[in-house]
Amino acid sequence: MKILDQLIPEPGAFYVMDRGYLDFRRLYILNQCMAFFIIRSKTNTKFRRLYSNTIDKSIGLRCDQTIILDGVYTAKQYPDKLRRVGFFDDNSAKRFSFLTNNFIVPALVIADLYRCRWQVELFFKWIKQHLRIKSFYGTSENAVKTQIWIAVSVYVLVAIVKKQMRLANLSLYTILQILSVTLFEKAPLLEVLTSPQFGNNMAYADNQMKLFNY
Repeated sequence: MKILDQLIPEPGAFYVMDRGYLDFRRLYILNQCMAFFIIRSKTNTKFRRLYSNTIDKSIGLRCDQTIILDGVYTAKQYPDKLRRVGFFDDNSAKRFSFLTNNFIVPALVIADLYRCRWQVELFFKWIKQHLRIKSFYGTSENAVKTQIWIAVSVYVLVAIVKKQMRLANLSLYTILQILSVTLFEKAPLLEVLTSPQFGNNMAYADNQMKLFNY
């Protein structure tokens, strides 16, 4: 949550956050900087409803309310009005409650923007599972972006090679493993990827040393 203190708010930008970042003092700073935020509310958040807008429940909306916080501390931390949007997701069968300081865009857009945030989460998960980035060589924004884009490009190129060579029996992870151990060998790519030697070594790789060979 403290990373919000290092953030330089951009006026007019939307900051979409999970409820783990729910801190009304910090959110009020974003509001004063004329930036918008969308965040999931907690079940114990105390508020008072001031007004309810008409909604279309057929598209998943459950409420579109103008509220004000009435907790002992939260009312002081965020004294302005907030917008509360309730949404039911048919795919997950879950109900979500969002808080935002934007009263202009339609309520469904608020829910859609949060759904876009979840797509970013899934992309981060995909990066961890497939791109094999164990550490970053640089910590600047340009260095991190460059390394990620290079890793994505390599992954896409390997996927193209796998399709063109019809290597259905090899996974992308196995191909990347084979290429990593034959990086400095001068040999035809098809020969390397179809060699039984590398296929067996990758399939039965064992990190443990064997005392006896049978």
